Amino acid sequence: MYAAHVGPEPAEGGFVGFVMEVTHGRSSALFAFLAGFSILLITGRRAPKAGQAGRQARVKILIRAGILLVLGTALTASGTKVEVILAYYGLYFLLALPLSRLRAATLAVVAAVSALVLPQLAFLVIATDPGWTSAVNRFDPLAWVAGRGDPIGSNDGLVGLLFTGGYPALAWMPFVIAGMAVARLDLAATVIRVRLAATGIGLAVLGYGGSALALPSAPDVAERGIMYAPWWSDLADQPTDWRYLFVAMPHSETTLSIVANTGVALTVLIACLAAADGSRRFRRMATPLIAVGSMSLTAYVFHVAAIAVLGFDVLPAGSLPVLLSLSAIIMMFAYCWSRFFRRGPLEWLLYRATSVAERVR
Repeated sequence: MYAAHVGPEPAEGGFVGFVMEVTHGRSSALFAFLAGFSILLITGRRAPKAGQAGRQARVKILIRAGILLVLGTALTASGTKVEVILAYYGLYFLLALPLSRLRAATLAVVAAVSALVLPQLAFLVIATDPGWTSAVNRFDPLAWVAGRGDPIGSNDGLVGLLFTGGYPALAWMPFVIAGMAVARLDLAATVIRVRLAATGIGLAVLGYGGSALALPSAPDVAERGIMYAPWWSDLADQPTDWRYLFVAMPHSETTLSIVANTGVALTVLIACLAAADGSRRFRRMATPLIAVGSMSLTAYVFHVAAIAVLGFDVLPAGSLPVLLSLSAIIMMFAYCWSRFFRRGPLEWLLYRATSVAERVR
């Protein structure tokens, strides 16, 4: 996400441009995928918690969802140029909670069906909007706050969070549900990892390859190069007709993009597990990154605040030095903090806020 927001502009091309484009959209998809994983870490990963423990876990999810919804809306209302995902994240938690007791196979089926159906519904809602979205926004307090008094122009009210925003739940829930399905599995088993790695690669090939086959005569690709191909890059021009449903651009919210980015997220997860477990030296070298991962909310809010302080009016900011500097700062902070504290600063506050759930009987 740091690379996507403050790194060099992918349009500059070359190796750096290619790497920057890879981060666009796919980092958010990984974030949503891990949201599903984290839900089961709380409610019971291999088997759902039952009885009092299960009730407490569900209340913790509800509290977390509310806090993320408020925090995300507040950050958006601050005027940041970042398309803040936290409010959407909170909504994902709420929508996914009823699914937290399902088995891995059932969750996988739900994820697949939702990836096939929900993007088409979202497309229909956007394409046939008769003005009801503006009518709803007029009475939506989230839209008023996020829009700083202009609810009609806000994409971060309930309508935006569900249908029209940057990460609409209707199109992004498949990532979350897929993450829940993977969390149910025994990820310590080699055979499971091999199957998941093959599945991830297969989904990426199916999504991006299927889009490339469906759009063989995509505009600008021959003249401007592969960086402008609508089957993988945000730099491409989006088709305005029915062909839009066949692009796999990271933020297009189409079925093919969801399939492809789920494959990328799954492949990254398995690659990280294999690397960390396969080499003690690698794990030691990755300790600062692991520390950042243990306080992802703090790291996320830090980079939003840093972008505001640095005064970037356009994102991506297009600065490799800033990207490297911010990355180094958060890794050093996270590493030092983790030497003395179990949780990051914002993670600790979130933990304290959700601890009231332990009173549930």
